[in-house]
Amino acid sequence: MLDRAARLRQLTEADQDVIRRAHAPEFARWLEQIAATGGCAHPIHLTGSTTVRDTHSGEILHHYGTSAEPGERLLVRCRNRRATVCAPCSRLHAGDTFQLVRAGLVGGKAVPTEVREHPRLFVTLTAPGFGPVHRITAETERCRPRRYAAPCGHGRPTRCHARHTAADPLVGLPLCSDCYDYSGHVLWHAHTGELWARFARGVRRALASAAGLVQAEFPAHARLSFAKVAEYQRRAAIHVHAVVRLDGPAGPHDPPPPWATADAVTAAVRAAARAVRIHSPYSPATGERAMRWGAQLDVRPLRSSAGDEGPADEAVAAYVAKYVTKGASDTAAGTDHRLTCPDDIETAVVSPHVRSLMRACWRLGGLPEFAPLRLRAWAHTLGYRGHILTKSRAYSTTYATLRAERAAHERTAAGIDLPDDSGTTTDAYWRYVGSGHTPGAALIAAGIAEDLALNREIASAELKHAGRWGTEQITT
Repeated sequence: MLDRAARLRQLTEADQDVIRRAHAPEFARWLEQIAATGGCAHPIHLTGSTTVRDTHSGEILHHYGTSAEPGERLLVRCRNRRATVCAPCSRLHAGDTFQLVRAGLVGGKAVPTEVREHPRLFVTLTAPGFGPVHRITAETERCRPRRYAAPCGHGRPTRCHARHTAADPLVGLPLCSDCYDYSGHVLWHAHTGELWARFARGVRRALASAAGLVQAEFPAHARLSFAKVAEYQRRAAIHVHAVVRLDGPAGPHDPPPPWATADAVTAAVRAAARAVRIHSPYSPATGERAMRWGAQLDVRPLRSSAGDEGPADEAVAAYVAKYVTKGASDTAAGTDHRLTCPDDIETAVVSPHVRSLMRACWRLGGLPEFAPLRLRAWAHTLGYRGHILTKSRAYSTTYATLRAERAAHERTAAGIDLPDDSGTTTDAYWRYVGSGHTPGAALIAAGIAEDLALNREIASAELKHAGRWGTEQITT
């Protein structure tokens, strides 16, 4: 018979860690911290304290410190939006995104419900072509059925008679990688932010012109608000999906002028998308590239009532919320982490097409004329330097406001009554001391996250059965 110590040594490192933690005297409090993070897969470890004092008397009204916590640490969420990195935090981020986008469409979160009557569009701006790629086909279609197409200059065929499903690994890959314009692709990504800024100015200019206004007078009559998300297509090129709304000069609380109709905004969007053009810095290696949006443009007014045509508000908000949680491995978006040297590119688990884009970023990033673009720092996103989701200031609420409201709700639910901020002084001293889980802690956190997810599914099913649930199930 083996003694207890010998039996423990036969267990895996994770199992041994679970047993050690379960027998620790502070296990119950540690488990409470894990549950409070929702089973976060990579929590942040902090040490420090917060003290709230009366400003006039100096009396301590509230104090919290980590000296009595397990390991003298407080665990907080990592707040990573990518489901491949932390599923619990990505779901929370998706819920916040849904509420943020939805509030700008139908009101709520300090946005008046009257915005539903304002002109609102769902706009998709695409990337131009950088070379023919394999594409998803319908059952009766073929990829590129060019009967008499000659081979390219590298001797490779320029046609493809195959039928590709969404699961086909060939989808998105160039027919000839040597013909593909990798330099143009990454330079276009690097200028996408400027393309959007000029597009937004172009929409305002076109609206002012249609209304008989000087461009400088437009802010006194109307205000353009938007929320946009960048989506990587299978060919690893960015498409921009945007909710565009036109308000009065004071923002969502102000009705738009009579001339501001959905048709007028649609015409302005189409005109601006066609007109925008910028140029990359001149380089002996690439010349001067003209950057513009792709030829494909989709502009659809959103429904203002049940009988109208167009996508529903909740469907648009749910689509945006679902996309922002996708990791790089779910799309052709590069990697979830930065690349520090060329060897990182060669060892990255990506397709040959994406690897070639990363190499182009690294190569062009070493040229002095492209130094301001910081292509090497953004090689992991294939040169794209923007956030996945951005919005204008007046569109709706903010992530910070939503998180503050959730924190206040959780404090109320836990029975924590903080003193009023007026007449108090807060002294906070916090320090980062680590992150992540030990092997055993990771197992326990994963179990808690799975239990919480199961509870949500059961509650969702019960609410839906009771007829109290809508068509979308993304909430905070």
